[in-house]
Amino acid sequence: MSKNRTEQLKIASGRIDILEDDEIFVFGSNLAGHHMGGAARIANMKFGAEWGVGVGLTGHSYAIPTMQGGVDTIKPYVDKFIEFAKAHKEYQFLVTRIGCGIAGFTDAEIAPLFKKAVDVDNIYLPKEFYNIIVTP
Repeated sequence: MSKNRTEQLKIASGRIDILEDDEIFVFGSNLAGHHMGGAARIANMKFGAEWGVGVGLTGHSYAIPTMQGGVDTIKPYVDKFIEFAKAHKEYQFLVTRIGCGIAGFTDAEIAPLFKKAVDVDNIYLPKEFYNIIVTP
């Protein structure tokens, strides 16, 4: 079992330094794919996120744009990611606290976007998101 995730609650680790072969690092990006800081920089330096690609899968990373406007502009990209994960059961997707760093959103603003991800077997959410979505 990977140190990056728990099976019981589908929680992704808050610190991911190395990935298993089937793991994908899901991070917040900008549409231009300029991965200069935060989780985007880690994705670029360690997990194969390509410079200039701001949406989708490259290497062992999946980019979700978070810098282009409000929460409503992020939602379509999150929905697309969830559908992608459902179609790619060969991967385990480790979601970081996208949008909650450089983009400046709170966990309470972003977490509800991932409500449909809770029941997807191969998506692991940050504990902060999981607690907001699942805890009454």
